Amino acid sequence: MSRRAVVDVTPDAVLKFNKPTEKFLCPVSANTFIEFLEFRIRDVESNRAMFEVKRPSHEIDWNARDLSGSDELRKISYTFPAEFLSYKAIGTTLVFAVCPAGIKNFRMIERHYFKNRLIKSFDFTFGFCIPGSVNTWESVYTMPPLDSDQIQEMIDSPDQTMSDSFYFVDDELIMHNKASYRYST
Repeated sequence: MSRRAVVDVTPDAVLKFNKPTEKFLCPVSANTFIEFLEFRIRDVESNRAMFEVKRPSHEIDWNARDLSGSDELRKISYTFPAEFLSYKAIGTTLVFAVCPAGIKNFRMIERHYFKNRLIKSFDFTFGFCIPGSVNTWESVYTMPPLDSDQIQEMIDSPDQTMSDSFYFVDDELIMHNKASYRYST
């Protein structure tokens, strides 16, 4: 499979999506630029971690990376406590390694949906990443205001809250991940 996106996907096109994509818009092999090492989601106010994952080592052999992984590796299902929907802000910390060539204009666009309707969009730019470096990217998400009926509907509708995360280098789509969310009482 080609390293290129399945279709010509630009940041402007992604920002117009009003429902989750039905399929991944680029192959796993499109990402020759970054490797995720750690990821953490926390409530900003209490600093309580809600999700955390770390690789055992930050060492990356860029010549031996397996870029043939299945799409299942690009999907995650989160289960958060129902109170998550009432938080004012969520913080994420992403630690990632950069390829030996470095990258410029690294951008992430994340689109969140509930029952196929856009509820929030986030757009972050990292800029230049030094070749061979390990970087920490802290993002704070202001949560959309939800009334009690909306919160209850989201609790009662597991996996109907979804997100698409799109990663671009110089406006070329290099990675696309999907997530589903459920909220437990």
